[in-house]
Amino acid sequence: MSLTPAEHDRKYGELDQVLRAHIGHGPRDPQALTGYLRHAWRTRPWAIAVAEQQLREYAANPPGRVRVRLGEFYAAPDLGVPDEELHDWLVGLADRLAESLESGQAPPPAPPATRWEWHARFPELAQLLGGWFSQDMPVEFGDHASALADYLDTTAPDLVARLTGELHDLLALPLEEDGLVHAVTALGMEVDPPAPYTRGAWLTALATRLRSPRESVPGVSGTA
Repeated sequence: MSLTPAEHDRKYGELDQVLRAHIGHGPRDPQALTGYLRHAWRTRPWAIAVAEQQLREYAANPPGRVRVRLGEFYAAPDLGVPDEELHDWLVGLADRLAESLESGQAPPPAPPATRWEWHARFPELAQLLGGWFSQDMPVEFGDHASALADYLDTTAPDLVARLTGELHDLLALPLEEDGLVHAVTALGMEVDPPAPYTRGAWLTALATRLRSPRESVPGVSGTA
């Protein structure tokens, strides 16, 4: 039988995060593991040791034919690593995690460098932008204010509060307008902000709107 979610998380949950951090960047791009380490050191440093252990165990005990046939295995994402190189690559990742732990050296603070890191750091903002401001937004909602109103009407207040904090966190990063364009694109936004806003100005107005629900902000006002 297939792995249950609990079995997956217990045996492979943090391994999965490390590998998914490499999607879109390839196995040799140092930004991928740096992004994982930067986020893990910032939010849950204990997870790095878990990731190291899971990487070593998976490298030492890859799924055999019986486990594959039964579905009792972790299906690693295809990152372009040849089968004959997979063991050494996984062990190399584990070694780099161990070096970071033993030295106590975390990557320096910086804006996210990969799509995985953007989503890990700003999960609720990714939910809003990818779910309500995709390319289907004009058809589904008509305009930005209606899309925001729908999000606010259907989302728990604690998640809206989390979104507010994430917006202020994003706006505090040392990003110019081009950097904010990259950020919202990585987080799933597929439509332009309402005129005459730039993306940075729209994010600032959105943060103001969420912080002061009774205040009307052109282009982003909705029912809180």
